[in-house]
Amino acid sequence: MTNLYDQQRRNLRRTAGLLTGFIAFVTFLGMGGDLFLYGSGASPGLPVLTIGALLFGGGSALWSLKGGDRAVLESTHAQALDRNHPRHRMLDNVVEEMAIASGLPKPAVYVVPDPDPNAFATGSGPEKSSIAVTAGLLDALNREELQAVVSHEMSHVKNYDVRVMTVVAALVGSVLLISDWGSRGLGWGGGSRDDDDREGGGLGILFFVLWVISLVLAPLIAQVVAMSVSREREYLADASGAELTRNPLALASALEKIAAAAEPTRSIKQGVAHLCIEDPRGRRINERESVFSNVFATHPPIAKRIALLKEMAYQMTDGRG
Repeated sequence: MTNLYDQQRRNLRRTAGLLTGFIAFVTFLGMGGDLFLYGSGASPGLPVLTIGALLFGGGSALWSLKGGDRAVLESTHAQALDRNHPRHRMLDNVVEEMAIASGLPKPAVYVVPDPDPNAFATGSGPEKSSIAVTAGLLDALNREELQAVVSHEMSHVKNYDVRVMTVVAALVGSVLLISDWGSRGLGWGGGSRDDDDREGGGLGILFFVLWVISLVLAPLIAQVVAMSVSREREYLADASGAELTRNPLALASALEKIAAAAEPTRSIKQGVAHLCIEDPRGRRINERESVFSNVFATHPPIAKRIALLKEMAYQMTDGRG
């Protein structure tokens, strides 16, 4: 199994790589926008769109680290705990117990008013993190199962998964916005595009074609990146969380109940689906193991996760015997 500290360092490096790649990508989109604008008959001047994209990309990257978690919570309509609600108090106690067990500061705790069972963690790391569970999860799970789910989310906090995934969630939204702006801009101008392409030669044509393709595929590329990062972290969080509680079967039971729920988690939008313990949309693609699933599934097959947890429980029991 991956060493915890190696995982933490890898996640910190991945965050830096994602931010750098994102800024480079939106700058490229800005350069293509300037080429398209000036090729449409506008007077050459400052590369306004390139500079604007660079500033927007840098600002989005910084904001994703500073306030991305707040945006995630607001997008799901997460609410602070109601101290008069007995299951809310139980949740708060469980989070405090798991924070002590993991040696981490206690995360802020929220409840998402949705009947479908699900949960997620967000934040920039152990020093600033939040755990949110749906009302449906509180209703569906017993205390041991809830403790197992919280320990899974605490593992994401400890491993710095939350930083990577919160940044990805914020940057996916920014890429979608830029792509929408650019796609609308394709309908403007372009009158002298042919003359400029002849003057710029094949290199200019190639750049312009790549820019249009990137602009159109940007939403898909952003989602694929989010999905690929999400899948591989779930197995480690399952194992780390089960080690924290010493009760892998409780997490296996919780995942079975989450998987059995028929309705999607409507309060959680596509842009933050990769943060959840299970895909809030309940797509069948997550239950398959294939090349296609490895590209487009946000989560590994839940049946395989349950089987691995049961095997882990057997190994723990066998070791004690």
